[in-house]
Amino acid sequence: MKLPEEGKLLRIFIGETDVYQGKALYEAIVLKARELNLAGATVFRGIMGFGAASRIHSIKLLRLSEDLPVMIEILDTGENIARILPFLDETVSEGLITMEEVKIIRYRSRKRK
Repeated sequence: MKLPEEGKLLRIFIGETDVYQGKALYEAIVLKARELNLAGATVFRGIMGFGAASRIHSIKLLRLSEDLPVMIEILDTGENIARILPFLDETVSEGLITMEEVKIIRYRSRKRK
C-alpha cells in the first residue's frame, strides 16, 4: 500500500479491562481497523497512568492493577481514519481519542513469496 507523505495518527486511550461484545475493546478496535483495510494499528499496554477520574492505575501498587492503561495507535490518511470514527463513537464509552497530523517517512512490508 502506498501512503501519501502526510497522514493522520489516531490515538485511543482506554482501560485494559474495557470490553465490547465479549472481547477486549482494544482487540475489537484493531480488528475493525484491519477489516477497514487501514494502514496499521498497534496496541501499547501502559505500566502506569491516570485518566479523567484521576485514579492511578499501576503495576507498582501492592495489589496488581486490574485495569492498566492501554493506547491504540492507528495510522492512515485522514479520509481512511474517518471511516473508523463511527465505530469508536459507538464502542469507547470511557477514555480519550486524539488525532494529529503526521509526516510519513516510510511504509513498507516484507514481500511474501
